[in-house]
Amino acid sequence: MNFALIGVAGYIAPRHLQAIKDTGHKVIVALDKSDSVGILDRFFPDASFFTEFERFDRHVEKLRRGPADQRVNMVTICSPNYLHDAHIRFALRVNADAICEKPLVLEPWNVDALMEVEKEHQKRIWSILQLRLHPAIVELRKTIASSKTMHDIDLTYITSRGRWYLHSWKGDEEKSGGITMNIGIHFFDMLMWIFGVPRRNIVHLLEKTRAAGYLELERARVRWYLSVDSGDLPAAAVQNGKATHRALVLDGREFEFSEGFTDLHRKSYEGILAGQGFGLADIRPSIQLVHDIRNAPQAGLTGDYHPLAARRG
Repeated sequence: MNFALIGVAGYIAPRHLQAIKDTGHKVIVALDKSDSVGILDRFFPDASFFTEFERFDRHVEKLRRGPADQRVNMVTICSPNYLHDAHIRFALRVNADAICEKPLVLEPWNVDALMEVEKEHQKRIWSILQLRLHPAIVELRKTIASSKTMHDIDLTYITSRGRWYLHSWKGDEEKSGGITMNIGIHFFDMLMWIFGVPRRNIVHLLEKTRAAGYLELERARVRWYLSVDSGDLPAAAVQNGKATHRALVLDGREFEFSEGFTDLHRKSYEGILAGQGFGLADIRPSIQLVHDIRNAPQAGLTGDYHPLAARRG
């Protein structure tokens, strides 16, 4: 199967390149406005490459009108968040399925519109929700499904970012969706997948570099904290030279899922190529929740929601 990849110079692109190669397929054309794409030499050195979308578009369209074995069958999208919608539409227009990194789009009504486009073109739009494939998370979901208990969860995710962050598209809420969309959506999707739909949603803090709140799901009460501020890292993480701290405490016990991420993109592709991936209906609830968080009035941060113990003295 032939792939096109949009955003090949980006951070997440190598995982997709590896997954495409591991599943026995190939990238025949790639696009990125940056030409720092030496990564292609490791995977698909013969792929055509473009830095301008218009020339990329023309090339893919030319392939579409040519022999069947040279056409693009799948378009993988690793571009900035705000471009996902347009690039998904491009994929369907050239008669290809779309595989898109998170977040698929920035607003729930964008998902609704894409559902109509999907029907119109009779092609599929797939999202990467790799946490749903993590073995420990799959087992936890099975356990929770057989329980009627209301659980208590503390979720903390701190991933340090430098000064560049706020000057890039990731620091622009109009382009990234803000911190809850950019680094939080996978966790919100995971929590709803395991513990059910939201019943109550309170936002205590919403800033460019950190956010916190309380989320009540069908079977869980969740206190969550997200940050890209290195000052929030626990002292132990700093001492060990780690730039990321991920913790999920379930009913007073830490739930460990820090390992096992290396092959989740490959598993995602295997599911998609078998027609069993995650589609628009799967991704919509988390897009809606993050929209609600971004637009909720802030209730006022209390000490309970700020990881004071994690901050360096």
